[in-house]
Amino acid sequence: MKGVFVTGTDTNVGKTIIASGIAAVLREKEVDVGVFKPFLSGISRDHPESDTSLLKEMSQTPLSTEDITPFEFKEPLAPLVAGKLKGKLVNMTEVVRHWETIRVKHDFFIVEGAGGIAVPLGEVFLVSDLIKALQIPIIIVARPNLGTINHTFLTVKYAQSIGLSIAGIVINGVGEKADLSERTSPEIIEKLCGVPILGITPKLTDVTNESIQQMVKEHIDVSLFLNKMGVEKGE
Repeated sequence: MKGVFVTGTDTNVGKTIIASGIAAVLREKEVDVGVFKPFLSGISRDHPESDTSLLKEMSQTPLSTEDITPFEFKEPLAPLVAGKLKGKLVNMTEVVRHWETIRVKHDFFIVEGAGGIAVPLGEVFLVSDLIKALQIPIIIVARPNLGTINHTFLTVKYAQSIGLSIAGIVINGVGEKADLSERTSPEIIEKLCGVPILGITPKLTDVTNESIQQMVKEHIDVSLFLNKMGVEKGE
């Protein structure tokens, strides 16, 4: 199965913006792309402003919102905690079983996690455990400002320590007037981590489907990780 798992160094780093933008660019390149965000907290998957809805719109997949996001929780908390409050804990087998039913619907999938790579999804598994189970490489989305070197380095080293393949890093949300840390961090991150930076994306002031897609086209080297995974146009 060809695909990539979009994770982050933290919550609210822009994983969905990057994942949905990449999906739109792949679709434009005639790649048969699907999306999967198994867990969603704090909003209904059917809400027009949900991550699930944006992923579906940008990829134009015929998959339903329930196909894309089988597990949703009312409270904006880690899935394990939100699941306990709801009285419904999800186990790894359930997630993988659902994945097996949809993975055949597209040639390439973009999967998005919940929060950072070590967020607990169930009693005995984290986001990282799910990535291992799906056996696809990851793209790490990082914030641009002071502290991102530490967070990104720790995420990369943890991922490598458990045998995950890293396709690259996207530093997302650089302000119009980038400060000194935003200007200097990317080079340090790439050298320290030994992982390619696929792109450095600006903070969008007008967030629309079109602006997201254009931002990814202009600022992320999508071809770099596609070539690495042997994905060709129209495949």
